[in-house]
Amino acid sequence: MAKVLVVDDEANIVLSLEFLMQQAGFEVVTAEDGETALARVAEGAPDLVLLDISLPGISGFDVLERLRADPAHARLPIIMLTAHGREVEREKGMALGADDYITKPFSTQALVDKVKTLLSEVS
Repeated sequence: MAKVLVVDDEANIVLSLEFLMQQAGFEVVTAEDGETALARVAEGAPDLVLLDISLPGISGFDVLERLRADPAHARLPIIMLTAHGREVEREKGMALGADDYITKPFSTQALVDKVKTLLSEVS
């Protein structure tokens, strides 16, 4: 069973994403901020990360940069989540190495499809 790390500081979003990913057949680990996300990855690397950009402390962009700089996690699939549909944020996330990008609110089925597609590409 693939493990998905859900990183968001909004509890309702974490709960809905956790439920959605579990329903899709994934094991789910959660983190409410960037520091916790990096600790979760260090404890046991997930197969994919759903990473919010706007986090307390270090941002999702910072988490993405740190993971990409670590050879052990350089190819870890990461989908950025943001409430901002601004093109500049999407471009920054992709430039820093995000695999995909979803703007909140998002289609649950589209997100599940993206997760499954990315996981099939790396397995």
